Amino acid sequence: MSWTKTLSTGLLAGFVAAIAMTAMMLLLACFGVATPLIIIGDRLSAFIPPGPFLSLMGKVGGYNHLKQIGVGSTIAGQLVVGAIGGAIFGFCMRRDPRKPATLATIAVFVVLPIIAVAIALWPVLGTSYRGLPIDVARLATLVGFALSVFVFERTLTAGFRFLTRPKTKSEDREFTPAIGRRAFLLSAIGVAVAGGGVALARKLYRAATFSYDGTQYKGRIVQPITPNDLFYCVTKNVVDPRVNVDLWHLEVTGLVRNRAIWRFEDLLGFPAREQQTTLMCISNGLDAGLISNAVWKGIPLHDLLDQAVPLSSAARVRLHGVDNYTDTIPLEKAMEPTTLLSYEMNGVLLPHRHGYPLRVVVPGYFGEKHVKWLTRIELADTSAKGFYEAQGWGPDFIVPTRSRIDVPDHESRFSIHELREPIEVKGIAYGGDRGISRVELSFDDGKTWNDAAIYYAGGDLAWSLWKTDWMPEQPGDYTLVVRATDGEGDVQEWEEDRSPFSGVTGFHKIVGHVTA
Repeated sequence: MSWTKTLSTGLLAGFVAAIAMTAMMLLLACFGVATPLIIIGDRLSAFIPPGPFLSLMGKVGGYNHLKQIGVGSTIAGQLVVGAIGGAIFGFCMRRDPRKPATLATIAVFVVLPIIAVAIALWPVLGTSYRGLPIDVARLATLVGFALSVFVFERTLTAGFRFLTRPKTKSEDREFTPAIGRRAFLLSAIGVAVAGGGVALARKLYRAATFSYDGTQYKGRIVQPITPNDLFYCVTKNVVDPRVNVDLWHLEVTGLVRNRAIWRFEDLLGFPAREQQTTLMCISNGLDAGLISNAVWKGIPLHDLLDQAVPLSSAARVRLHGVDNYTDTIPLEKAMEPTTLLSYEMNGVLLPHRHGYPLRVVVPGYFGEKHVKWLTRIELADTSAKGFYEAQGWGPDFIVPTRSRIDVPDHESRFSIHELREPIEVKGIAYGGDRGISRVELSFDDGKTWNDAAIYYAGGDLAWSLWKTDWMPEQPGDYTLVVRATDGEGDVQEWEEDRSPFSGVTGFHKIVGHVTA
């Protein structure tokens, strides 16, 4: 057989085999098994600094589009690599297409990829979308990948042999192995398998995070306690975990004397604490709504750490989610009574997208520290870093004092002659775990300030809601600015030397247009 025929035959067989492998990975994903289609993005993103990462997000239209492009590119790349692998296989088989090569193909297309994936993706192999413990999840991911590449190898070799077997008398001699009836039949099988893969992809798309990732909470709808379905949401995942609590457990490990494993029912036996705490994303803009407030119920983290007995070398606590997300907090912060392992949110069990069955609540720290779907608590030394820390966010993760104007809208227009009562101006103020003692509003871009009334004080760990009345005396364009003072007496300010990746500081402003 000529080298062109073997190359084209191998190319077709490899492409169909790659389709079959991709369909198998999508099927595994439907059962909550992690595959390279998704976790490779988690692995690569750790190497992209925040600046280029945010720039890339802006160019593609946001994080959701970036996720979709990432998964789509991985699938496309997998199909291309599979086709190329098939072509190379065909080239190697050109002298004798019928010779047996089972051991060699398994070594090349199964064993070597497993070794390569284990080495390249080891830090993210423990991902699970059903709540398997990290070590078990790592094994499940490797077994799932092994099954997928085995499907590729079997499909490739079977397809190639099917295309290159000797013709029967009934076959029309005008057809060649590469472009004849068998090629058409194999292509038809590939199309059918691809159709099944598309159906699986659509199912996963419906379950994906695209509809709620980036949910913001601001404006006229803001209430003292944010309803669970409106609570802001940010997730790195394409598909969030839906944990089976019967498979799940919580490990306490690392630099401790007493390692332990806890089931969910065990945690319910500890004395519970309930507290209001506001969460805010580190990427929340001055006018944005990636901030919400809830009543959380759970157990203080120090209850488990006290039993574990941290070693003297322990300095940080690394928190692991079942989705392979990690972050760290200082041991001193972990031992504060307000740092919770929360299993209830606003009186009900945690919703899946907010971390069921267990998440961490760390008052005063940005939202990325409040790890969802918690499965491991690891005490570590000062060098420990989490997902976004390794990417380059920080170094300061303590929330600066912030405030925002929710009502009226920016660029609102009013007529003095039509005003029958003062214009209501209202918004939020948040001081991390320091509370809010005062809110002031300026109608002349910060030249003069007037006190606003705090009509809801959420306490030291939560936001406060404020309002005031505004009755403009003459037409003009007014710049409204708000500033807050935290419970320690420090006034909100723009921190010129603060890293742009430690959360923005400054003052929220809106413009109101008043006509005669």
